[in-house]
Amino acid sequence: MDIDIKLIALDMDGTLLNDKGKISDENREAIKEAQEKGVIVVLSTGRSLLTSREHADSLELTSYLVTVNGSEIWDENRELVERNLVKSELIEWMWELSKQHKTKFWAISTERNWHDELPEDLHTKEWLKFGFNIDDDDTRELIKKELQAKGEFELSNSTLKNIEVNAVGINKAKGLKIVCERLGIKMKQVMAVGDSLNDLAMITEAGLGVAMGNAQDTLKEAADWITATNQEDGVAKAIRKWVH
Repeated sequence: MDIDIKLIALDMDGTLLNDKGKISDENREAIKEAQEKGVIVVLSTGRSLLTSREHADSLELTSYLVTVNGSEIWDENRELVERNLVKSELIEWMWELSKQHKTKFWAISTERNWHDELPEDLHTKEWLKFGFNIDDDDTRELIKKELQAKGEFELSNSTLKNIEVNAVGINKAKGLKIVCERLGIKMKQVMAVGDSLNDLAMITEAGLGVAMGNAQDTLKEAADWITATNQEDGVAKAIRKWVH
């Protein structure tokens, strides 16, 4: 494959970050090399700005951020470009569903992240994402079917044990398309790297989709290339192989 890569889109957890939640020196160095060649590096993550900004700053990234699986897009000054909300009634409905099945959950509002609790005045907040952590496979399938039946959600995951829920039609690929339009770059000039189902859309739609060595099988099957794991500087290896 001979691709002129102009933009690298990186997932964070399980991809850019190792299992300790850190960016390795090799990954850091490779990102710096890519930026010095004029390639734009964008974090494209399920995390919110609150929990991804520090990493972006430490890498001296001077570009856009796609956060909460594409629910929010931030420009190079960390000003909001676009925001896609999940209705608070639907958040409440999912909360009830998690109580009914006694699952752990988390939710991201525009102000903060919530874990296994929600505010009493949840209808006064703006919501970006809801997530279920479910150890039991049968329960997970059951909840997934209920969510699908609702027809209002984009479903993905960031581990095999969870379900991530965004507004319908919202995913990292859609976020990246908006970034590309603003930068005058085509999706075929994008290399996207990830490990979970919330990376599937961007890996399928980018010119070069790279799955991590530790990625879920579905992602490996969809990818153009498989790199090393997040413990073995897989991001650096992909950048050094494909970015010239």
